[in-house]
Amino acid sequence: MAEKFVFDIAESLLKKLTSYAYQEVSRAYGVYEDLRQFKDTLTIVRCLLLDAEEKKSQQHMLHEWLRQIRNICYDAEDVLEGFELQNKRKQVVKVSGSTSTKVHHFFSSSNPLAFRIKMAHQIKDIRDRLDKVASDGTKFGLATINIDHKFVVQRREMTYPHVDAPSVFGRESDREEIIKLLKQPHPHGDGDSDKSLCVIPIVGIGGLGKTTLAKLVINDNRMDDLFQLKMWACVSDDFDIKQIITQIINSATSSIFTSASATTSGLAHQENISNLDIVQLVSLLRQKLYGQKFLLVLDDIWNDDRAKWLELKDLIKVGAPGSKIVVTTRSNAIALMMGDVPPYVLEGLSPKDCLSLFLKWAFKEGEETKHPNLVEIGKEIVKKCQGVPLALRTLGSSLFSNLDIKTLVIMNLPNLKMLPVFLTTMTRLKRLYIYDCPLLLSLASDMHRLTALEDLHIRGCPELYRKCQPQSGEYWPMIAHIKTIVIRN
Repeated sequence: MAEKFVFDIAESLLKKLTSYAYQEVSRAYGVYEDLRQFKDTLTIVRCLLLDAEEKKSQQHMLHEWLRQIRNICYDAEDVLEGFELQNKRKQVVKVSGSTSTKVHHFFSSSNPLAFRIKMAHQIKDIRDRLDKVASDGTKFGLATINIDHKFVVQRREMTYPHVDAPSVFGRESDREEIIKLLKQPHPHGDGDSDKSLCVIPIVGIGGLGKTTLAKLVINDNRMDDLFQLKMWACVSDDFDIKQIITQIINSATSSIFTSASATTSGLAHQENISNLDIVQLVSLLRQKLYGQKFLLVLDDIWNDDRAKWLELKDLIKVGAPGSKIVVTTRSNAIALMMGDVPPYVLEGLSPKDCLSLFLKWAFKEGEETKHPNLVEIGKEIVKKCQGVPLALRTLGSSLFSNLDIKTLVIMNLPNLKMLPVFLTTMTRLKRLYIYDCPLLLSLASDMHRLTALEDLHIRGCPELYRKCQPQSGEYWPMIAHIKTIVIRN
């Protein structure tokens, strides 16, 4: 998660540096070449960040490396903001046109020559620091991964049909709706050829629980009464016909969905079909499905090539009338292409189910009562997850391994006016980062209780920026004991 956060900062900086406006301004102030070299190094660092996620065994050293990059990126943002401010000043002077204004401008720090020298020094310092972290990246065995946004697809792990139903929250009504569709006849009437096979698409954003819903459906006991054969295939981004056929055959003979007496022969088949060519596989597939009323789940479809889909469909439409295929996909266009009924659009979980799921992953059963402050943090986190189970599980698991919180980041909360009251009870908190909360008006009056706090960073909070100024700010006495204080407007 840290890697993704820093990667996003680097990506944002690169977009600014490659924009026409910044290139023109940098030429005007004579620092174009300096910024170009900085951009080149940042591009390399961005590529290294993509590989950092894989190096879990070196997590602690990587954490420090990522922290350095993050700080460099923040300093670089300040430099770029300086260019924007200087450009606005230049426009003001141009509009005013008065001699006194121009004379004052010449002797001020806004003078183009003074500004150019100042910025050149700052850019060189940032470039030197960035060169060092880029070099340090190789010490972790990181390799640069080239980025082509047009073709980047996140490959997920292969899925399987097993599910622990009691651990799934808030999907009972969705399961019933899909089962209701499975019980219905083909919308154009069950019959021969295409009409013997009905495709039901489930569509929704990543992490919403489409696969989990499909698992709940295929494992429901009522499916055993509806279908003679149940199968599962994870397709993902590579729509390889041979691999899909192999998965379907293996699933059809697997002991998961068949009687115990079929287990031995099923495993034997799975050992042997790897040696079959495509012609033999197609023949075996059709033999398995012929005359059977089956339910097939095709999970995680990315293919939008209708010809490939029709090729697969032609191979498997040999089952008995009433056979069904459930497909899961993130793409509404793919769902419309494949489906015989309107796509079932999966929504996010309710706030109540979100909190239940989060607490399940964040705490051992019953232990949430021992950590009321963390439960309050969890409630704020849940609001930001927009009902997405994967986000809830990931963040809940992260909290589980860090019940004694040392670092707290509060960021991108445009409507936040007060800090949560439980903050000052987190007596072991060492690092507090408050970013981009423009309406935040105050700190807690008992901030002095955070005696373990060593780092306080405030950025993008105008009112706090004014009130936390060293010596003169009204909140300064409350935070003066903190070792490192960084406040930026």
